[in-house]
Amino acid sequence: MATAPTREEIIQELGPLAALAGTWEGSKGEDVAPSDDRGTEENAFNERLTFEPFGPVNNHEQTLWGLRYQTTAWRKGEKDPFHEETGYWLWDPKEKQVLRSFMIPRGVTVLAGGTVEPKAKEFQLAADAGSDTYGICSNKFLDREFKTVRYELKVTIHGDDEFSYEEDTQLKMKGRKDLFHHTDRNRLKRVKA
Repeated sequence: MATAPTREEIIQELGPLAALAGTWEGSKGEDVAPSDDRGTEENAFNERLTFEPFGPVNNHEQTLWGLRYQTTAWRKGEKDPFHEETGYWLWDPKEKQVLRSFMIPRGVTVLAGGTVEPKAKEFQLAADAGSDTYGICSNKFLDREFKTVRYELKVTIHGDDEFSYEEDTQLKMKGRKDLFHHTDRNRLKRVKA
């Protein structure tokens, strides 16, 4: 009977995701979102992310290595979070695919993906509404009022203990002709390996 791989052995198999294992905090978050009156609001925020390695996941001929993750964000000066996510980041070494599957407790799930080289220090993922592979699913209210039609993410690793991200969640909002670009960005530092 084979022994389970250690945390360090799993990290070695994570390809471009290896650098993300651990706990991260950032205090330079910028959020541009729809306001209550369906205009635009801008918020500065603090954020904490945790990435816990796991694997392998044997899916018939496919082997995945992953990070369980959770993120929580707080607007400056507030103690209750305004945003939370939970999900998985996955690495498929054979297909050179990074996948990010996550759920937001507003009734949205996303499976984003992209082709990434194993030692990449920068990569991009995307998902589209209606896609059979990398797609987006929303509850009935959001689908009608704030339909997410595309999600894009860019991640940049800045050395061993710092990374940044830029997200663009494109919304088709009731009463607007143009797409609303709900954007988030932050630069985070590792606080625990």
